[in-house]
Amino acid sequence: MGKFTYDSTLTVDFDDRTLAHLQLVIGAKLRRGESFFFSWKDPVEIGDGRSILWIYPTVPVYFKFSGGRPPSINRTWIDALMTTANSPQGLQVIAEPPERPAEEGAEL
Repeated sequence: MGKFTYDSTLTVDFDDRTLAHLQLVIGAKLRRGESFFFSWKDPVEIGDGRSILWIYPTVPVYFKFSGGRPPSINRTWIDALMTTANSPQGLQVIAEPPERPAEEGAEL
């Protein structure tokens, strides 16, 4: 289980595969200087609710992976996560969709 830490005060557990995809989407938004909401469903152990965080470009974020190897990236999932991130509701952790076949000559 990997960890996402925001402002050294909030730490949330995500599996490494999800965390790797979130890192790419959050990184892209922050590189552009964009603020946005980020929400996820909480596990039963901490109340089974939903958490929402306002991500701001000047606040430090930290991604800690439990595994030593980076997972493969599903471009379809990145696109779906980025679509949520660009919506008024903000980035939402959604289930991984099946990966679309890569178009010839297309790069990730």
